[in-house]
Amino acid sequence: MHQDSNFREKQAAYAANSPIIVGLDIGTTKIAVIAGRKNEHGKLEIVGFGTAPSNGVQHGQVLNIDQTVRAIKVAVENCLKSNPELDINDVYVGIAGHHIKSLQTRGDMVRQNSEIEIQRFEIDQLIDNQKKTFIPAGDEIIDVIPQDFYVDNFQNIKEPVGHNGVKVGANFHIITGDKNAIRNINRAVNRSDLKTKDLVLQPLASASAVMSDLDMEAGVAILDIGGGTSDLAVFYEGVLKHTAVIPFGGENITNDIRVGLGVLKHQAEALKKQFGSAISDEAKANAYITINGLKGMPSKQISVKTLAEIIQARMSEILDFVSYHLKQVGLDNRMLNGGVILTGGGSQLKNLIQLTEYVTGLNARVGLPNEHLAPNHIEQLKSPMYSTCLGLILKGCNDYEMREDFIEITEKDTEVEVPKELISEEVVPETVVEEKKGKAGIGKKQEDRITKFWSLFSEKVKNGLNELFKEESDTDLR
Repeated sequence: MHQDSNFREKQAAYAANSPIIVGLDIGTTKIAVIAGRKNEHGKLEIVGFGTAPSNGVQHGQVLNIDQTVRAIKVAVENCLKSNPELDINDVYVGIAGHHIKSLQTRGDMVRQNSEIEIQRFEIDQLIDNQKKTFIPAGDEIIDVIPQDFYVDNFQNIKEPVGHNGVKVGANFHIITGDKNAIRNINRAVNRSDLKTKDLVLQPLASASAVMSDLDMEAGVAILDIGGGTSDLAVFYEGVLKHTAVIPFGGENITNDIRVGLGVLKHQAEALKKQFGSAISDEAKANAYITINGLKGMPSKQISVKTLAEIIQARMSEILDFVSYHLKQVGLDNRMLNGGVILTGGGSQLKNLIQLTEYVTGLNARVGLPNEHLAPNHIEQLKSPMYSTCLGLILKGCNDYEMREDFIEITEKDTEVEVPKELISEEVVPETVVEEKKGKAGIGKKQEDRITKFWSLFSEKVKNGLNELFKEESDTDLR
């Protein structure tokens, strides 16, 4: 019981000291900037949100840096409008694109002192050693992810810290990308007066936002259908088994509609969202959509059935890639009990769940990024299109929790000076604060600062976010 009390005190101290993390999702169709932090319950509280149409990005890659910089700055400005108290500098950035590749490696090291338990710094060194792995010229290692560890003759260890042995090693999943593509992202971020805290593979960010521990255990494939690419991450027995970037996304479907039906791009996008279906058999054969002609030209009749056939053809191609990758790693429909979790903007297509189940032979569902959100979040953030950005914030929170001085922060018997812009919205009740004086470094003075700070601008933030999320009425297609 005493241990539980100490743990709750540490959680409260963490909430009071936890930084605001900013995620930057540079997508093909949109730029999203979301700022958030974890409360003492371990849930994300969103304190700022902004978006902008994306320019200069194709298939997940930054091709025009100037246009991308302008779009990022607009998204950041919109985020600051929702909460003027924010100070946005460091950002966690998502990365995807055709250039992303992955490989499996295995590495180990002999410990200098086998008499003591394995320490965290030894695992960090083991992971850092894998960054010297040989990869093709022109590529760069983005991330090294340990899958499972072994200590001497003991295999499949999830957490080696605390074990004792002569040798420690692991199987690793290494993600690489093209140096120029990575450089372009960093340039765009730097020229937007921001600093890249870390580059995170988009399917991994999306997975962390929509997936639970039960999904990890059951085994799932996360398919994030974005504008330029569809990103795949496969988990089995709690371990990341495979990642892949499929070079097709929502923009490809829109372009197919534009070419196939002879309409403009914005008309094709509207047709896809309002009348599209991923299964042509579900579309009515005698239903037609009338759209205005261009500059006095006669109106055009669009068959709903033909529209669905175009969408189904491209979506089936994407799902065939998913099936191919699952077979490559030996995970078929008998292995992944959690099925396929669809997320990203493209996951909102009508009848996509049924098509996914038909093509892959797996159960499917749409994954919403509300698994880790605090109850008072803005409703629009539940949309699958924000999974990546929210996952980037979770990555930043996890990095903070893994810091070596994290335990010191929660256990130090001295008052911790907390910058007022980093103070949690959920104020610690007075009785709890009194009990924790001198333990977690939160006293009456700190409590007064928290209460005063949030009373000044919490209402401003809430009004700003609600105003930002007012949806414009859709343009009628005639």
